[in-house]
Amino acid sequence: MREEVEKVLEQVRPALQADGGDVELVDVTEDGIVKVQLKGACGCCPMSQMTLKMGIEKKLKEAIPAVKSVESV
Repeated sequence: MREEVEKVLEQVRPALQADGGDVELVDVTEDGIVKVQLKGACGCCPMSQMTLKMGIEKKLKEAIPAVKSVESV
């Protein structure tokens, strides 16, 4: 599943980079929890949780039904 998650993150990454940020995949657990680290401007942005849940998590869940949630570490 890690490879599938990486592919989806590659689709999301340009939008984050346009705002000076980025996302790095840290881990994908057996129970469908994706752990990421927001970088750059996204790391300290007050809207980062919105980006994480409404952007990254939504895209991942649409593409990979086994994904249960996305957490920032």
